[in-house]
Amino acid sequence: MPILPTQIDFDGPFPRQSRRLRLGVVGGGRISGMQAMAARLTDRWEVVAGAFSSNPERAKSAASEWHLPEERCYASFEEMARTEAARADGVDAVMITTPNHVHFPAAKAFLEAGIDVLCDKPLTNEIAEAEALVALASRTGCVFGVSYVMSCSP
Repeated sequence: MPILPTQIDFDGPFPRQSRRLRLGVVGGGRISGMQAMAARLTDRWEVVAGAFSSNPERAKSAASEWHLPEERCYASFEEMARTEAARADGVDAVMITTPNHVHFPAAKAFLEAGIDVLCDKPLTNEIAEAEALVALASRTGCVFGVSYVMSCSP
């Protein structure tokens, strides 16, 4: 008997989807690429937008690297949250893979815009910020999670 399943099936615990979920990415480093790849491998997510750099030129040049239209690559997470929330085809959720000190303001911006958030670890650098995000998620009804995918990586 194999230790790992020979086939991974996501149909059991999840409802059947009519389309891939639209994922936004905040952060343009190594972790964002790895986590976006993992999301794509589930065949349930499509990366459609991102704030890959706070430098406007680098943010727009990321469009070709991520195979996205330039208008879906933002120079700030604030602009991305505001614009994507207003789009009929805006992101369903965003993953935050920025340096740790940006986790709180980025998550806050998306939760306030009504967009579900998956934040990389650590959630925040301060307990008060983490508590504020939990309260905000509760108030908005948004899904809010923390990923620990790199917890065992040296």
